[in-house]
Amino acid sequence: MAFKTYIISGAGSGIGRAIAQKLSEQNQCVLLGRNEASLQQTLATLKGGGHQILVADIKSIHSLAQAAKTLGDIKISGLIANSGIGGENQWGVNDRWDDIISTNLTGTYNFVNTFLPNLKDQQTETHVLITSSVLARLGVANYSAYCASKAGLLGLMRSWAVQYATEKILVNAICPGWVDTEMSQEGLQGIADGIGITKDEFYDMAMQSVPLRRMSQPEEIADLVAYLLSQKIITGQTFDINGGAVMNS
Repeated sequence: MAFKTYIISGAGSGIGRAIAQKLSEQNQCVLLGRNEASLQQTLATLKGGGHQILVADIKSIHSLAQAAKTLGDIKISGLIANSGIGGENQWGVNDRWDDIISTNLTGTYNFVNTFLPNLKDQQTETHVLITSSVLARLGVANYSAYCASKAGLLGLMRSWAVQYATEKILVNAICPGWVDTEMSQEGLQGIADGIGITKDEFYDMAMQSVPLRRMSQPEEIADLVAYLLSQKIITGQTFDINGGAVMNS
């Protein structure tokens, strides 16, 4: 198996960390994120050697450009656009709309475009894999920015899939449901607090809409990502991985 290099944004925790751990078994990983300490924690868990860290904020084109300069013209086999933030937003002075949209949607646009030159002009297929969300499919009250940003990522993915097909860059997205990460645990607690019940009580309520009655584990999401990065024909597709919470024909 050929040795490949992947850049994973949001690699400091959760799904991003699990993806890096999975890919590090046979590949080199470049871990990108804002928090160097978290990236170092991920780095310490990876197999093999030659992995590296790039500290950058995907909301900042300048920050990403500096990271790309550090990386140089090394050839990359895939970009995993996983960075994102969650939580509620509500219209008003403290509305988080701009922050969520600029991170999840515009940040992904910035990240991929910055490192796109490293994907091009190779002898085999390369990949862009975007982490969207089940909330690209469903609506949740007071999550308008998150739902809109994650739905927007699917439109972005389809556009890129068409645009870069002739260059053998395959672009796909995954839509995880509830995944047992720190972000999800915070979300559970926040919603539970909002409706005046315990987190465990809300967890039981939330799992009623999941046929398998459990959250996914980050490692299960990473397994799907690893598969998608191994194939050579799938592009422009969205893969739901949510315990059956959403079933599309």
